[in-house]
Amino acid sequence: MRYRRLGKSGVKVSEIALGGWLTQGRTITDDMTNSIVHRAFDLGVNFFDTADVYNMGEAEISLAKAIKDLRRDHLFLATKCYWPMSDHVNDRGLSRKHIVESVNHSLRRLRTDYVDLFQFHRFDPDVPMEEMVRAIDDLIRQGKVLYWGVSCWSAGQIMDAWHTAGDYLASKPVSNQPPYNMFQRDIERDVISTCDQLGMGQVVFSPLAQGVLTGKYKPGGSMPEGSRGADEKSNQFMQKDLEEAKLRQVEEMGKIADRLGISMAQLALRWCLRQDNLSSVIVGATKVSQIEETVKAGEIDVPCEVWDEIEKILNPEA
Repeated sequence: MRYRRLGKSGVKVSEIALGGWLTQGRTITDDMTNSIVHRAFDLGVNFFDTADVYNMGEAEISLAKAIKDLRRDHLFLATKCYWPMSDHVNDRGLSRKHIVESVNHSLRRLRTDYVDLFQFHRFDPDVPMEEMVRAIDDLIRQGKVLYWGVSCWSAGQIMDAWHTAGDYLASKPVSNQPPYNMFQRDIERDVISTCDQLGMGQVVFSPLAQGVLTGKYKPGGSMPEGSRGADEKSNQFMQKDLEEAKLRQVEEMGKIADRLGISMAQLALRWCLRQDNLSSVIVGATKVSQIEETVKAGEIDVPCEVWDEIEKILNPEA
């Protein structure tokens, strides 16, 4: 396993992180979560990402059970808040009240005294930036949070947060968690360059486009039984990536992976890891074999000309 600094902070995280969205506390049992987490840890993964809203707290609870016999100081735990956790008017957003309450609730569910990284899951236009920044800084000073970051914020919002923190001599954000994969590259416009300028790293999710970039979905074929694409509750997030044209692109890139002697999933992950500003790639897993396969992606050397070949497939008219 290779490790990278989280932005320009002093902490190092595994370049492959294990996430719990749509899996832990939902589609896999606690026993399977335990097996996957322990295997990931044995393979060098120290970064585990979750959120309060993942299955309404159940993902945090399931993760807590899995890590209870692992050394806490060897783990880097990340969670988030923003989305509603109940019908209560203040149980949502990024007010000081909700941030503080969310951290306390997550600490109880995770059975820990602190979280390594607390992330604002989305931007909240209804809350002054000063309120958000000073609330998380207070929690850092209390020792409940070590670092903070954002998720799916624009370059302008990230810049505003960073400067506001500086104005109040508060802790500055160290990371941004956006979606990023061969099909979803919005952060290449200005978010990556902004974060690079500010010393913030990318912790990207959905590097396999919800499984589409594994090559399991074939052009003109039916959804594989038991796959996320066949699950009506989960496939709402992947409809655009299941378009026929994109599946044909995956098919072509799969031939390149075959030529290199690696899986399509490993090629897609290695494509993400080529970004210097990237600190870690979050992957999900429903089986131990999946985490074993994805962890190997960081060890693969891919010739530069392969990336040019892939770019021609993804952007044939460029």
